[in-house]
Amino acid sequence: MEENFIESYKVKIENRLKMILSPRGRMYDKVLEAGSYSVSNGGKRIRPILLLEFYKICGGEDDCAYNFACALEMIHTYSLIHDDLPSMDNDDFRRGKPSCHKAFGEGLALLAGDGLLTEAFATASKTLSLPFDRVCKGIEILATCAGIDGMVGGQVIDTEYQEETDINNLLYMYELKTGALIRAAATIGATLAGADENLIAAADKYALSTGIAFQLIDDILDATGDFATLGKPIGSDQKNGKKTAVAILGIDKCREMAKEYTNNALAALDEFPGDTENIRNLTKMLLVRNY
Repeated sequence: MEENFIESYKVKIENRLKMILSPRGRMYDKVLEAGSYSVSNGGKRIRPILLLEFYKICGGEDDCAYNFACALEMIHTYSLIHDDLPSMDNDDFRRGKPSCHKAFGEGLALLAGDGLLTEAFATASKTLSLPFDRVCKGIEILATCAGIDGMVGGQVIDTEYQEETDINNLLYMYELKTGALIRAAATIGATLAGADENLIAAADKYALSTGIAFQLIDDILDATGDFATLGKPIGSDQKNGKKTAVAILGIDKCREMAKEYTNNALAALDEFPGDTENIRNLTKMLLVRNY
């Protein structure tokens, strides 16, 4: 995949995010500043790019899915703000800069995360150029994947059940905590484009495998990476006493599993009639990333 392909998406996503989170001339603009600080603080934009690509390969036209893409990135960023809080992973840096709570204080960081989550649904609901039923279904998927049966549920497992974690429970947690928003990206993109149930199921199958592979690589990088490359503390899982796939299986086995899940994701793309080259190349890139 050409680098300018990724950048062309990122420029549009980031310009729209900047517009959504621009100051409003109110006493509470500080919370917008804190939210914008975290949203604009780098990031690969993998989830919104996947949403836009699945929209495209399922026949979607124009830029109608960008509000949902931005909403998804806002929810992802809110989860990172809260994840970094002292009551969660207690990380002082994110993407090479002080975490939101270090830059703005814990109270405002908590509110910034809440604000991004809520504003995300307002943004998605403003998708007026697509059929109403598709937009409603997209919002339902977004809420489910971000909520108790998705990312939040995964966070609960991560924080409350560490002592009971084996590899099966761990992979289930990865499916929810990391995989849910990636599943949202793929299935919302397909849904907004009007894809049939078979293609939406194939998109979900792709995303489930991609999400687990993504977290396995994250575990490896947490054990082997460096701060300069990752932009966040290394070894935080070990510091916090968390069991990870690396701790249970070792690095080599985790790499093998990540490759297997990636291959499963690529196989799921065979069901799509549209041009999947960009998604395939992006998926392969995620497997060998160092950040």
